[in-house]
Amino acid sequence: MTILDGTIVTVAMPAVQSDLGFSGAGLAWVVNAYLIPFGGLLLLAGRLGDLVSRKRMFAAGLAVFTAASVLCGVSTGQGMLVAARAVQGVGGAMTSAVVLGMLVALFPEPREQARAIAVFSAVGAAGGALGTFLGGALTQLAGWHWIFLINLPIGVAALIAAVRVLAPDHGEGLGRGADYPGAALITGALMLTVYVIVGSADRAAATTALLGVLAAALFTAFTVRQARAARPLLRLRLFGSRLLSGANAVQVLMVATMYGFQFIGALYLQRVLGYDELTTGLAFLPAPVVIGALMVGLSARTVGRFGAYRVLLGGLVLIAAGMALLGRAPADGRYAPDVLPPLLLLAVGFAAAMPALTGLAMAGARPEDAGLASGLFNTTQVVGGSLGLAVLSTLAAGRTDALLDDGTGLVPATAEGYRLAFRVASFVALGALALAATVLRERAAEPGRAPGLTPRRTPPGGPAPTRGRGGPGGPARPARPR
Repeated sequence: MTILDGTIVTVAMPAVQSDLGFSGAGLAWVVNAYLIPFGGLLLLAGRLGDLVSRKRMFAAGLAVFTAASVLCGVSTGQGMLVAARAVQGVGGAMTSAVVLGMLVALFPEPREQARAIAVFSAVGAAGGALGTFLGGALTQLAGWHWIFLINLPIGVAALIAAVRVLAPDHGEGLGRGADYPGAALITGALMLTVYVIVGSADRAAATTALLGVLAAALFTAFTVRQARAARPLLRLRLFGSRLLSGANAVQVLMVATMYGFQFIGALYLQRVLGYDELTTGLAFLPAPVVIGALMVGLSARTVGRFGAYRVLLGGLVLIAAGMALLGRAPADGRYAPDVLPPLLLLAVGFAAAMPALTGLAMAGARPEDAGLASGLFNTTQVVGGSLGLAVLSTLAAGRTDALLDDGTGLVPATAEGYRLAFRVASFVALGALALAATVLRERAAEPGRAPGLTPRRTPPGGPAPTRGRGGPGGPARPARPR
């Protein structure tokens, strides 16, 4: 639900603009108002979840998100909608920041953990992919208000389930400290970074550069603070894990590619092929179906058999190939030969890569840092998506404007702009592939480094050695021989 709301408004934008009278520049804030607090608060929410209880943070975030969704749905003016979207972003950050840490704690056994991460990744990926379909269907059939009001029954059901089903957990206690000065620095830095990225196409280059320098200064001040604070918000030792740091860097590039595809792909179908909102949503529907089926049915077993490293590389190859095919989509293209094959390649590639990458990232964190690592992983996801959207949409618009100035027709010029964006995205995916191949290989292959993510073999002469459960000091039990 929280990931879906980052994309569901894409197809509904024209209807929202017509109903509430947004300008072209102002309309972007329907998306930006959600992404900025969502990306900016993930680290703080993750740390607070470690301190006060991840279950409480998760439930509180669901309540905030659901209430804000209702406010979005009943909005009658621009200011009310943008403000409600910002509150939605706060609630989304509170839930998303702790969910991976909760999964790791709930499923300590390697095989169960790999499957749980696969299901989690499938739900998130399907939410992102379904956003375009649901946005188009609800807007055309019931009106744009329902893209937000649909969250009410889902949010209430999820909140009741969370309270009843999830076992209570006990955080370290607020007395351990959340380093609030550090929290202010990193939240400001992340929010400013997302703001710089998502609004770069609408402001002067000098202003963007100045804001970028300010964001870098805040990051520098935060790093200095964390190195000296007695109880830092972000333990810098996290970045000493090559596995965790490398997985987050790969995710920035991979998610930048996929976000660019979702937004620009929808525009290609509407502005070049002439699809309406519902038809655009139906055209994207095979992606979440394939992603959900593969992630739930095959992902954990594939990772268990071949190892997360190999599965990740295979998925990134498919993503790069899909984007390269879209880079050839013509102005008079057709869905079956020109859109569906690359769409399926991207879906299969993402279904393979995302669970493997998530498992590698979380395997690189200590148990006591699980909430913070979860927040960091989700932060890089938001930053990567915002960066991909800003860069690729700017490239597409620039190329289209240049061709229009040369006298090219509107549809051919628009199509060429989108093709350029798709080609650049394919190179970004190749960059993610190269980075993963060089940075993650050594650590991913170390025995025991990433439990449940690399193939294990029973050593000659007997079963695998005993291992503890529940962290240091926990009771030992023999691992089942394979």
